[in-house]
Amino acid sequence: MTRVSATQERSTLPTPYVDLDRRAWARLRENHPMSLEQDDLTRLRGLGELLDLREVEEVYLPLSRLLHFYVEATHGLRLATSEFLGERPTRVPFVVGVAGSVAVGKSTTARILKELMSRWPHTPRVALVTTDGFLHSNAELQRRGLLERKGFPESYDRRALLRFIADVKSGVPVVEAPLYSHLTYDVLPGTVRVPRPDVLIVEGLNVLQPPAVRPDGSSTGAISDYFDFSVYVDAPVEEIRTWYVERFLRLRETAFADPQSYFHRYAGLTDDQARATATAIWERINEPNLVENVLPTRARATLVLTKGADHAVTRIRLRKI
Repeated sequence: MTRVSATQERSTLPTPYVDLDRRAWARLRENHPMSLEQDDLTRLRGLGELLDLREVEEVYLPLSRLLHFYVEATHGLRLATSEFLGERPTRVPFVVGVAGSVAVGKSTTARILKELMSRWPHTPRVALVTTDGFLHSNAELQRRGLLERKGFPESYDRRALLRFIADVKSGVPVVEAPLYSHLTYDVLPGTVRVPRPDVLIVEGLNVLQPPAVRPDGSSTGAISDYFDFSVYVDAPVEEIRTWYVERFLRLRETAFADPQSYFHRYAGLTDDQARATATAIWERINEPNLVENVLPTRARATLVLTKGADHAVTRIRLRKI
């Protein structure tokens, strides 16, 4: 009898994804309308990203069309459940998670999706919340010895984030989210109001993290339990590293130049000094977090957008099982 190794067995298992190149994916747009113009794109794209209207047409319009199907199908399923239970039907907010590494472009993806979905005829209220506001304050991170692990799962107020998502999903009329400043690199006093959206997009490094196990063996909840759809923005680690260093160099002339910036001390670095500093930060903090915590969540996404060296999406993987 021939024995099959574990590796061979895994290779014969059906993949839960359908894998499409950009051309095949672009055809799925069909007649979904283009509602963005160049001025919109200039406002929405991140620092140094080369996103253009062609990429919106070929990547994000088909995704917008797919999300429209998901929103309507999910609403229909909830109506059927309400009818079965004899309850009065209500429209529950549709929640989309967007995950990926620092510098990979997940924030731009989230902003593009918000803009496209807010222009649909039946979902005018689309809210976008980043998980940055749910980081513990710098003072609290310092107290816990976690300042060098900012962005790692343990640096977030996980309970507050779970409560926020649960309240939105439960239809609470107005939910408040904390604010964060990338200028001061810290949470801010006050909150932003999120008044019962039709769609909520939640963007962050760790939004697809599985439940954490407590010392007593019980587990916490996971915010992804509340997602109706999730996107992981992917790229080779070495490419993301290059983008991170290049962005750091550009920030010297923009955000870092502000005397109020937490990173103002880097504004006067030479190119060589800036590259060395950015590389050291990447290797000490961002790459370990990516490899240990963020990248392992990729397989939990509904859809994976894979980018090439020029920051453009080249392949799309859609979960079908």
